[in-house]
Amino acid sequence: MNLPNSITLSRIFSIPLLIWILLTPRIGSLHGERELLASAVFILASITDGLDGYLARKRQQVTTMGMLLDPLADKLMVTAAFITLVQVNPHIVSAWVAVIVIGREFLVSGLRSIAASEGFTIQASDLGKMKMVVQIVCVVAAILDVRWWDAEWDFGSFHFVLAIDLIAKMAIWFMVALSLISAVDYFVGFWRKIDRSSERRRRRSFVLSRRRKSPDVAATQQ
Repeated sequence: MNLPNSITLSRIFSIPLLIWILLTPRIGSLHGERELLASAVFILASITDGLDGYLARKRQQVTTMGMLLDPLADKLMVTAAFITLVQVNPHIVSAWVAVIVIGREFLVSGLRSIAASEGFTIQASDLGKMKMVVQIVCVVAAILDVRWWDAEWDFGSFHFVLAIDLIAKMAIWFMVALSLISAVDYFVGFWRKIDRSSERRRRRSFVLSRRRKSPDVAATQQ
């Protein structure tokens, strides 16, 4: 087990920890301890998402197990977070939001599986990467929104107010839009590659059929 794969596994193991922190009554929430701890766990897990891939490429330790575990860990983390937030903070994360987010993840995973069986890959698009960043903001804001709708800081004469509830709502809507747009983007890219692959197979089949003409057919054509 190399270092990148170990980091990926740590992300998977953090998922039940995140769910337990959000749902257990054993961690107090009088001063927001539960929400702050859950946010920290999710942020650290999200950081490992980019760290494991970077280390795997830098150390030349890209393995089949890593290629399997990395997207699986991402899907499990996002799915677990949004399903739990439907229960913990339905004010921000409604059930239909979770359905769209999780459905999009299943769609992209399915397209990539079909693409792999056809001999090509679907690379992560810029929209997909942006969607992941917005998802992190959504989850953290929705967790903090359970305890605080607004966060206030006083720095002497300077008073700063962070509208967490507004940020969470705006991030949710932006993420839903990005999820739908990126899903369409992936599907269009997949469809184009499928068309090209099918066209190449038809051309190859046509060329081979011409080369394999029987001697009798060839003789009649002379």
